[in-house]
Amino acid sequence: MELKKELVLRDIAGDFVLIPTGTTVLENNGLFTINEVAARIWELLPGAESAAALTDALAEEYDADRDTLDRDVAEFLDKLRSLGIL
Repeated sequence: MELKKELVLRDIAGDFVLIPTGTTVLENNGLFTINEVAARIWELLPGAESAAALTDALAEEYDADRDTLDRDVAEFLDKLRSLGIL
């Protein structure tokens, strides 16, 4: 999956934050705080071919049922799309 904006993921005192860089700073008003699962999805995005592939990868790492992971992936991807990031 291709990301359209320049954002860097950072762990700041246990909080995961997406920080705009480059020209993205001008387009976005502030930082994006995300949870641990969303941070992991963010890390997996560049190599993922689909939402299902993201869910598969998360299922190997987290002790959660597939429906919950599917929902988490869908919600995060929808949010990224609404912000013009994905």
